Amino acid sequence: MHRRPRLRLLAPALTVLTAGVALAGCGSAVEVSAPHDAGTSACTAAGRAWPATVSHLSRRDTTSRSPAVAAWGDPAVIARCGVAALAPTTDPCVEVDGVGWVSTDLSDGTRFTTFGTDPAIEVLVPQEYAPEALLLPAFTPAARALPANGLACR
Repeated sequence: MHRRPRLRLLAPALTVLTAGVALAGCGSAVEVSAPHDAGTSACTAAGRAWPATVSHLSRRDTTSRSPAVAAWGDPAVIARCGVAALAPTTDPCVEVDGVGWVSTDLSDGTRFTTFGTDPAIEVLVPQEYAPEALLLPAFTPAARALPANGLACR
């Protein structure tokens, strides 16, 4: 098993926007596509565990009809189940409520991807909600609905 340092704080520096996801303006559905594996039974279970709110943010409609996709707030926090499971990596990994999350800085926020689940959940958090990692506990039930693959933050 690959060992990585466990991080307690994450810097909000940003670099790249995730392909396939665009944020729509206030009042309209959030434009987001479902990942390739969104239709799995694991993602259906994770979708049933999406939170009603994330922090103080209310759930929003998305252009995707998939229950594996959800959004909250404006600008939107976006969650998608069915992204590819991460391989061992040296990228920053933080454990929140027993769930591993790998963080990637984006140009307008942070992408968190579950580490140790297959399939994985991706959560995109706009920089307006910094420190972004504080929103992750809301996604613990959904992440725990996914099968473990034996990897963990170290």
